[in-house]
Amino acid sequence: MTITALSDVDPCAAKFAQVAEVLEAAHSVTILCHVQPDADTIGSGLALGLVLERRGVSVQVAFSRPSALPESMRDFPGVHLLVAPIDVRENVDVLVTVDVGSEGRLGELASRLTGARRTIVLDHHRSNSEFGTINVVDETAASTTALIARFFDAWGVAIDRDIAHCLYAGLVTDTGSFRWGGPLPHVLAARLLATGIDGDAIARKLLDTHPFGWLPMLGSVLGSAVLIPDAAAGRGLVYAVIRRSDIGDLRSEEIESVVDIVRTTSEAEVAAVLKESVSGSWSISLRAKSAIDVSAVAESLGGGGHRLSAGYTSTTSSDEIVAALVAALG
Repeated sequence: MTITALSDVDPCAAKFAQVAEVLEAAHSVTILCHVQPDADTIGSGLALGLVLERRGVSVQVAFSRPSALPESMRDFPGVHLLVAPIDVRENVDVLVTVDVGSEGRLGELASRLTGARRTIVLDHHRSNSEFGTINVVDETAASTTALIARFFDAWGVAIDRDIAHCLYAGLVTDTGSFRWGGPLPHVLAARLLATGIDGDAIARKLLDTHPFGWLPMLGSVLGSAVLIPDAAAGRGLVYAVIRRSDIGDLRSEEIESVVDIVRTTSEAEVAAVLKESVSGSWSISLRAKSAIDVSAVAESLGGGGHRLSAGYTSTTSSDEIVAALVAALG
């Protein structure tokens, strides 16, 4: 089913034309997603991979860790294109990264950049370091899948049901079920739903389905949450700490979901969740309601992201992380 384009004029039109030209000449393409992949990076990678496969291109899609795709995304069309990190080709005509803000977000697969004749970066993070030969970065895009949809329009690609499934998954998650992002995500969602995808089922599996073990973990972690009313110039910070002992056998989906519950605290503009890794380092997720640009805060602490959603990593103690975050918030 061919869908009407969002707009006749796109600010990324010139870059899209460059990307299309490069991809049309390629015989082999590797598409890399970021570590700890979410639905936006996987949806973007598989949608683009499906289009290239249909054009006869030899295509691989991969991410470096964890070792398996999160369960909530295993029914995405195009998962047959995913390969293990060790199987990713060392040399390729074109390497494309999707929703990847920097080389570091590729993990061990960052080494594959040097074996590509051309590299293309497709992303919507303001903090993107633009490490590709061609960089298409639009921070106004609600998701990288939304940017990919615009590229498909410019390239003349018809968005069918399988591609729409992948694009919708990234859109619904990165907009918080359309709670932010303005009117364009709704316009794009209508286009994608018109292909016949089950938007309710896609969103439910990604956002509202958890094993029973999630509940006691949630109770323990939220019960120890801390509110610092004076932080962020009096706007307030709420944070929670997830230690390895809290995680057990829970999936990454369950761990990542905690911050969106913590962020509902009415007394705090900023929410943070500290997640301990197996190595003892920490991954910190930041969220803001409206007044504070947490991407700038994350950048100052070595990370990046979006204005209302960002993150970074740290090897210091949880107490030191909180102290540094409070200082960065001002």
